[in-house]
Amino acid sequence: MENISLDANALLVLNRRYVIKDAFNNPLETPEELFKRVANSIAFAEDNYNPDNRKKVAEEFYVMLSRLEFLPNSPTLMNAGRKLGQLAACFVLPVDDSLDSIFESLKETAKIHQSGGGTGFSFSKLRPKDDMVASTMGVASGPVSFIKIFNMATEVIKQGGTRRGANMGILRIDHPDIEEFITIKRNPAELVNFNLSVAITDDFMDAYEKDSMFDLINPRTKKIVKKVRARYLLNLIAECAWLCGEPGVLFIDTINRCNPTPHIGNIEATNPCGEMPLLAYESCCLGSINLSKIVTDETIDWDRLKRLTHAGVRFLDNIIDMNKYPVPSIEDLTKKNRKIGLGVMGFAHMLIKLGIYYDSPEAETVAEKVMSFIQRESKVASRRLAEERGTFPNFKGSIWDSQNLPQRNATTTTIAPTGTLSLIAGTSSGIEPLYDTVYTRILFGDIEVIIRDPLYEEMKKRDETSCSLKRLFRKTYQVSPEYHLKIQKRFQGHVDNAVSKTINLPEDTNPETILRIYCDAYHMGVKGITVFRDKSRDYQILSCGAHHIC
Repeated sequence: MENISLDANALLVLNRRYVIKDAFNNPLETPEELFKRVANSIAFAEDNYNPDNRKKVAEEFYVMLSRLEFLPNSPTLMNAGRKLGQLAACFVLPVDDSLDSIFESLKETAKIHQSGGGTGFSFSKLRPKDDMVASTMGVASGPVSFIKIFNMATEVIKQGGTRRGANMGILRIDHPDIEEFITIKRNPAELVNFNLSVAITDDFMDAYEKDSMFDLINPRTKKIVKKVRARYLLNLIAECAWLCGEPGVLFIDTINRCNPTPHIGNIEATNPCGEMPLLAYESCCLGSINLSKIVTDETIDWDRLKRLTHAGVRFLDNIIDMNKYPVPSIEDLTKKNRKIGLGVMGFAHMLIKLGIYYDSPEAETVAEKVMSFIQRESKVASRRLAEERGTFPNFKGSIWDSQNLPQRNATTTTIAPTGTLSLIAGTSSGIEPLYDTVYTRILFGDIEVIIRDPLYEEMKKRDETSCSLKRLFRKTYQVSPEYHLKIQKRFQGHVDNAVSKTINLPEDTNPETILRIYCDAYHMGVKGITVFRDKSRDYQILSCGAHHIC
């Protein structure tokens, strides 16, 4: 077995959340054995196509896992090769305008959360508050009241689940209850198990730019019930995001212009962190290449990146076959579209190893080159799998069919946040700049640990000048919103799905800055945007410095 290099925090995370334990909470496997379990389990999918290939593939999988060059989403690390066997992280469920639909989705949410997955919902089809309910001659309570029910269910389920349940709640900007939705999390006690995002349309942005009135439409009757000034609504979103970090913004028409299977349906929602736009009853498995591992002597090893991309696509496609799905409808649509999300972590560390500042044109160029390479090679890998295994069943009528590009997977690329995975791998998170060289992080809701950036500690020992180190290890709050967006745009341009990226802002940022970020993001063509102003919440997972001092 490979000798895995893990720091104390990585070992803590693996032992607390991932390794198999006995009834007394004692670990029954080492990290090496965990990676062997995962690699062997996922390689069993080869038996469906070429059984002679399984041993070789299992070894390839094990090597990239144990070297921390690639890691799959948390449910795969937790559940592969075990009885539960639920391996996907991302799910979207429908919420239609009936009690049957609402509570069926609630039941399915419970099953998903119990197995370690996260769920996204659009509540936009629900009739607004005080609308007529013909069957009882009463009035509706509105989408926000039902989001509260889902939130409470998550609170109960997470006590017995494998990890804290997470949800994404989405409401269209043209829903009559949009103001209540935008402002609900001004109260920090509300909807603690939900991220909220507003689905913003092209029509709304057009009205915003023309400073015109915008129609709010009852989804039940399709009639206009109110007109509101578009600039008022976007200002309200910016003010609430400034106050508490929510809601986020999704550009839903931009998302649907990139929908790979428009003949199957429109996309209305995403997973909890926004990087996976999915149809109702779709799930997706994610995995991330550790970019910091492919730099040697300030040079990118493109051959190594190609190998990891191809192996990563195969690994994720195998997961679809090996997964034990919590709901039959999810298994059906997931296997018909076979969406996977191969992404990256360690981008900031990669730049540092290349001697490039995060907020520089050179960083934009690297982002473009790396992600376009991964995108291109992921399509080659998916095409080869299609030759071996067949195209995804809904290929006919998809965007790939129109391009005459046979694919095994409707999507191949995504940028996930990789918070816990990057901690295990000892690298920077996703495509984010460094949070800090020393910071505190709250794990599992109650354990506070100090994270010391391993690359910074290593480079300090080489007697690097403090000036060059300070510039290379630029913190997230020191990077301008403009450069946060520029990096996101470069990655989004070569990603099928979406990009999870938070624009972290200093405490003294004003709401007008957030408003400009929204407008710039829309025109740049990104699919969603999240901002977080430092100290805008009493409780935050990450805090600058060992003593919470930025």
